[in-house]
Amino acid sequence: MYAKQYEIPLPADYDMGIIRARVAKGGHILDDRAGLGLKAYVIRERGIDGSPVNQYAPFYLWNDTGAMAHFLVGGGGIQNIVRDFGRPVARHWTGIACHAGPARTAPPRAASRRLTSIPSDADPEGTGLGLSVRIEQEVEQLQRLCSHESVHTAALAVDPHHWQLLRFVLWADSSAPDKEATERYEVLHLSAPGLGDLPEGRNW
Repeated sequence: MYAKQYEIPLPADYDMGIIRARVAKGGHILDDRAGLGLKAYVIRERGIDGSPVNQYAPFYLWNDTGAMAHFLVGGGGIQNIVRDFGRPVARHWTGIACHAGPARTAPPRAASRRLTSIPSDADPEGTGLGLSVRIEQEVEQLQRLCSHESVHTAALAVDPHHWQLLRFVLWADSSAPDKEATERYEVLHLSAPGLGDLPEGRNW
C-alpha cells in the first residue's frame, strides 16, 4: 500500500462550487482504475470546520505502485490537474497499516488527516529500535480508533525523507470527530475500485 496526496491552494474568494461541479462531472473516472485502492476527492473550505483556506486535496491509497506511476507520469490522469491548476507537489508515504471500520459500507462524508514529525531523539534507549516502538504504538492507536462506529477506512503511513507520520481517516459523519486531526476535509466522492484489496492490519 502506498499513500499519495497533492494539495491545490485556491484563492480566499474562490467559488468552491467550481470544484464540486468538477468532481460531480469527472469523479467517476477512477471508479474502476486498476491498482487503485481508493481515491478520496476531498476539499477544505475557508471558514468551515476550522479551515483557514480553500483547498482541493485528493488523497489516494494505491495497491500497485506501477499504476500510481502511470497516473503520475504516464498520461494516466494527473495531466488534467496539470492542465487546469499547474503541476502540484505530490506528497507520498509508505503504507504501515490499514483498517476497515464499522462504517465501511456507508459513503464517507468527511476525512481527517494527522501529520506528525518523528523526533530525531526517538530512541531514548540507544538500541536503534526507538522508531519501531513508536510505530507499534501508532498502529495500536489506529486499531483502537477504528472501533469508532463512524470510521469507514483508516490508514497509517510514513514519509522516510522528512520522517513524518500520516494518519488519514474516512468518516461517515459529516464532520470528522478526530480531536487529534491537523486537517479536516469534506469528501465529495470516493472512488474505491480496490478497496477490498487494501491490506487489513499492519503491512508486514
